[in-house]
Amino acid sequence: MAKVKKAYFCKNCGHEAPKWLGKCPACGEWNTFTEEIVARESGPAAASAAGPLPTTKPQRVREIRESDQRRIGLGNPEIDRVLGGGLVPGSLVLLGGEPGIGKSTLSLQIALAPNGLKTLYVSGEESAEQIKMRASRLGIRNDECLIYAETLLENIVAQIAEQKPDLVVIDSIQTIYTELLDSSAGSVSQIRECAATLLKYAKSTATSIFIIGHITKDGAIAGPKILEHIVDVVLQFEGDSNNVYRILRGIKNRFGATYEIGVFEMLDDGLRGVDNPSEILLTHYEEALSGIAVGAAADGVRPYLIEVQALVGGAAYGTPQRTATGFDGRRMSMLLAVVEKRIGLKMFQKDVFLNFAGGFKVADPGLDLAVVAAVVSSYYDRPVSEGICCAGEIGLSGEVRPAPRTEQRIGEAARLGFRRIIVSGYLARNIKRPRGIEVVLINHIGELPRALFME
Repeated sequence: MAKVKKAYFCKNCGHEAPKWLGKCPACGEWNTFTEEIVARESGPAAASAAGPLPTTKPQRVREIRESDQRRIGLGNPEIDRVLGGGLVPGSLVLLGGEPGIGKSTLSLQIALAPNGLKTLYVSGEESAEQIKMRASRLGIRNDECLIYAETLLENIVAQIAEQKPDLVVIDSIQTIYTELLDSSAGSVSQIRECAATLLKYAKSTATSIFIIGHITKDGAIAGPKILEHIVDVVLQFEGDSNNVYRILRGIKNRFGATYEIGVFEMLDDGLRGVDNPSEILLTHYEEALSGIAVGAAADGVRPYLIEVQALVGGAAYGTPQRTATGFDGRRMSMLLAVVEKRIGLKMFQKDVFLNFAGGFKVADPGLDLAVVAAVVSSYYDRPVSEGICCAGEIGLSGEVRPAPRTEQRIGEAARLGFRRIIVSGYLARNIKRPRGIEVVLINHIGELPRALFME
């Protein structure tokens, strides 16, 4: 007989407790514990969802052969760049995002791309007929793509072992369940067990696996936190469903740089990669407008220019409003306090609204100078001089610090035809300065207004 074990799991963070608790000791959330029945067969010959797997033996360090980490191109330059140059065989990749953002479309485009890979696309949310309808719209370019609608993990692993594909796409991990557990699909224990089984199979057979994961209302990937720990790569698909542009952001990558981004445009025939994000993030106006500044940002190794918009007006209700779209509201409040203290602008009497063009969410501290520039321009109701962009981090003392990868930011501004770029005066003197662009150095934000409105 199987031994039945009951446990309580936090739906928010996956913390396990032997009894019900009102408040989770790990994440501090209330009323998140649910009871789940965990049942495993007793005895040493417990069943395994993955079946018999190749065994390994301990080796001395000097006897282990080094791998050159051969990467596989997926036929999409944007995805390959976020992954660090391609997909590593045997890697486990987790893709998360909001409902309707395009996770299934992106994963199916990877499966259908003419990359020479034999792909098994497993769907637990849609039937084979629904996937065929989407595939016809996207264009079938890979005859080696197999579609399999199944939710039972044992059947999925059996088909992977039989077909021996180069790439497996699981859509999604919340719909997959194993018979070893009595809990329902999507529970903490099911997600943990299924992900661990897929990881063991991927590492033992060098089969690359893409896993699509749902997210909670707070934006975190649903399920236990261990799901993000055991995978090799975590990708976040971001964007506004009302906007045509999407961002694929690398959150974790054991084989490459983190916080790399890929930009996509949602069209009728699927997602198309955007080679030059700066062009879509900059707007050309017939006349100069106040409250608009251009910042040079950098995510990973990719620099791009983005338009920052600010509106500063009198506080009509006594307490000034602070609203930021695509930017950390607490950091904006800090920058406004620095502006008030170090420049002397009376921000405590003003409402401030901040927005980034294209619906992008930016966390780059190198855009501090552009945010302050837009606020100062709107405060004085005076447009920033034409052809000027900014790149720099601002400290609490008002000092302007060098932004990471400033040299690449300057090069991107010069390539797009900007005549001046305002950066920190504490930069190394030997940085490259491309022709056609003037590098304006400032050490304190008190020097910013004169640099912005220079003719």
